[in-house]
Amino acid sequence: MRSTRARLAACTALVLSAGMLLATPASADRPSPRPAVEKPAPGFAPPTLRIPEAAGAARPGAAGASTARPSPLLSDFDRDGYGDLVYRAWNGGLYTATTTDGGGPFLAEATEPVKDVIPIGDQDGNAGPEVLTLSPSGVLSLYENATPTTASYAWRGTGWQTYNKVLAPGDVNDDGRADLLARDHAGNLYLYYATGDRKEPFSARVKVGPGWNMYDQLLGIGDNNGDGWADLLARDPAGVLWFYPGKGDKSGPFGARKAVGGGWNAYNQILAVGDDNADGNGELVARDKKGTLWYYAGVGKGAFATRRQSGSTGYWAGVPQFGGAGNIPVTGEKEGVLARDRAGTLFWYGSRTDGLLADRGQIGEAGGWAGVGLAHLSSLDPDASSDVAWVDRGGLYVEGEYIGPGWDAYDVLVGPGDLTGDGKGDLLARDRSGVLYLYAGNGAGTAFGGRIKTGPGWGAYDRIVGAGDHTGDGRADILARAPGGDLYLYAGTGSATAPFKDRVKIGPGWQTYAKLVAPGDLDADGKADLIGVAPDGKLYRYLNTAPGVFSARVVFGSGFQIYDSLS
Repeated sequence: MRSTRARLAACTALVLSAGMLLATPASADRPSPRPAVEKPAPGFAPPTLRIPEAAGAARPGAAGASTARPSPLLSDFDRDGYGDLVYRAWNGGLYTATTTDGGGPFLAEATEPVKDVIPIGDQDGNAGPEVLTLSPSGVLSLYENATPTTASYAWRGTGWQTYNKVLAPGDVNDDGRADLLARDHAGNLYLYYATGDRKEPFSARVKVGPGWNMYDQLLGIGDNNGDGWADLLARDPAGVLWFYPGKGDKSGPFGARKAVGGGWNAYNQILAVGDDNADGNGELVARDKKGTLWYYAGVGKGAFATRRQSGSTGYWAGVPQFGGAGNIPVTGEKEGVLARDRAGTLFWYGSRTDGLLADRGQIGEAGGWAGVGLAHLSSLDPDASSDVAWVDRGGLYVEGEYIGPGWDAYDVLVGPGDLTGDGKGDLLARDRSGVLYLYAGNGAGTAFGGRIKTGPGWGAYDRIVGAGDHTGDGRADILARAPGGDLYLYAGTGSATAPFKDRVKIGPGWQTYAKLVAPGDLDADGKADLIGVAPDGKLYRYLNTAPGVFSARVVFGSGFQIYDSLS
């Protein structure tokens, strides 16, 4: 197994390593793997946070290193009285953006990849705020006394892959510590009260209630109505933002919702930064689909002032996940598209988070992938980067690891992500009689569990694709097209023995595309999107705007008829 730490340390490389040298010599049954390759990494320079001053507001000044009560700011890493940003970049590393020195790489010494980051503020009144990180396999880690570059490891807990969203609303019960909320795949919301004990930082969960899966973004705002209790914001798929006031009641921590307003589906990620202007109301930041950051000053009662632009247009494109953002976090479910031309040369088109693909970069030598059955899979190992698999003379390779023989029995391989609910990427394989099998991944990309028969009849489809969540529940799904053009959605269940719900028809007419591609999440809103390639080479994009609903198609490329494989 390759070192996860080494992968995370390479801040400019997203390594495919499709073809590492085998430990034993190749034979006729086990041919030599392809030469080592890398995905061309996008250039990345950590942006600087620019907070527009609210009208008439005075800068609160530096917050003290020690206070009797924790700061209401969840992420004031430089202690200047303003909330800062923490985010994950495409290279898997964490970064901060502050209003003073600009920030930079954060927690570079961490050994696990990060799926989401949850700032939770100063929990103990010591030197600085605390931060939670969530790994793809459901490990929640607590780091204390954070600065713009580092924090001290304090605690970890497992099993958090049960939830599709974990967030910190702020102090719910007025004890001076930010608490934690978690929503499961069925839409039940649970509250974990902070204890202040580093050995057990959160109490046993308390159920808030069901039905929270009606929202595609869920985030804590801190106190936004001046009553001292943390409040909650939720956005529905129609773009309406809702405000839930905190009540300070353990049996019912939030009051009846109130509409903030519509049009919030213009943003792919919405996040809170705390009370920047010390007026008792939390502020809000939202990134639009072009990558521009907008700042909303809280004015009380769940309302916000007119937005102000923070930084230049498109300045924050290319950041796949902000800490504290309300979307369901995505990692490893592909971050671009692999394309092979008819000469056998492989190319990479990286995702930009604005619904577009970056310029292509060549992978490996010209013609080096001719005649190989390629499959582009969601991540099967701990690096949280999508993987390449191929079958050569019956042998399956994943990222250069030899898995075993006999895989030429299958005509389709799909890696949509975690299908079994353990936080590890899995593999689907269809044999030539139309039977679909599930192979549970081991989390290292080196082996699979025994195959599980999903069912017959899958030969009715000429295309099966998947790379992430289409339904908004945080589980991996797949799409299947019949030769007549009908497209169907199979929603994931998280169960290995029955991994999919009954199919739901998306619609007809999809036979117009020579190729269908599941690229993952193109616009960083937490929902998996879809690409169609017409026979004339035009590239069409379908963004996932609501559970199982795609936007009207948009042309966003041409000339793709030169490729014989696109995945």
